[in-house]
Amino acid sequence: MAPTMSCVEIREAGGPDVLVPATRPLPGPRAGEVLIRVAAAGVNRPDVLQRQGVYPPPPGASDIPGLEVAGVVEAVAEGVTAVAPGDMVCALLSGGGYADYAVTDARLCLPIPQGFDVIQAAALPETFFTVWHNVFQRGGLQAGETFLVHGGTSGIGTTAIQLAKAFGATVFATAGSPDKCQACRDLGADVAIDYRSEDYVEVVRAKTGKGVDVILDMVGGDYIQRDMKAMAPGGRHVSIAFLQGSKVQVDLMPMMLKRLTFTGSVLRSRANDDKAAIAAELRDKVWPLLDQGVIKPVIHKVFPLAEAAAAHHLMESSAHIGKLVLDVHPADPKAVYGV
Repeated sequence: MAPTMSCVEIREAGGPDVLVPATRPLPGPRAGEVLIRVAAAGVNRPDVLQRQGVYPPPPGASDIPGLEVAGVVEAVAEGVTAVAPGDMVCALLSGGGYADYAVTDARLCLPIPQGFDVIQAAALPETFFTVWHNVFQRGGLQAGETFLVHGGTSGIGTTAIQLAKAFGATVFATAGSPDKCQACRDLGADVAIDYRSEDYVEVVRAKTGKGVDVILDMVGGDYIQRDMKAMAPGGRHVSIAFLQGSKVQVDLMPMMLKRLTFTGSVLRSRANDDKAAIAAELRDKVWPLLDQGVIKPVIHKVFPLAEAAAAHHLMESSAHIGKLVLDVHPADPKAVYGV
């Protein structure tokens, strides 16, 4: 009988309760790939969108949700030399993280930072790949510049605040309550703006006199036009999601007058060569900061794998601060995985 694994799959498009336990054949790594025995898996907004039926996996990817894991390398395929069986890694996936085992390109594996357990490590890949590529590679954020992130207490937001601050930027963040604004400040934000009671455009312009240099936006909708008003001449705007919709009508005159740049990206469907280039920069420039404890993921709550639906309910409520993680193997990770 072929070996099998436990997982959580999407029964059909719908609400969180369509996430159900299942048994699947054990995946096998192809050339250049590794098989990881999963200890923990991160939960991300794209998982929610996939479950809702609006963000299907790219061709060839597993239909099991989950874009990041931490665990131990179980096996490697032909052409893999950078990692070996027994190595502890965290890794970016194109899908398949809500399971006992997952397969990914070996180049998308990164070492677990010093002092991190597998729960913390599983919260790193998706947000750190996303923030590094969009804020620093696409947005070109430099030391001494000003940066605004919307959704400052999301997994992306808590990562963006810490990275932007660590690399010398002045950081603005928006959040939806006084407590969440305080959490942004605790992470290093210089200014936290309660978007329910304050106009972030007015606050940014009052504090800077000219606007911010880079904006990371996951809201879309009418924020796009407002963001133009909040940007400094020569500013860069990066879109990574559209919680308020991707179809908007905007006046582009401010873009011309202020010489603004608008860009964006989707990580999951990018070629593995592109993702590997991001991984290489993370290993060189960001992983030392994690090893030194300068930055670390914010973990809001950990759920057993079987309670993935409850994790999705919480994510959709937006009541969390930071990351949600699934504990795939609830035994002590230090004992089982030697972290």
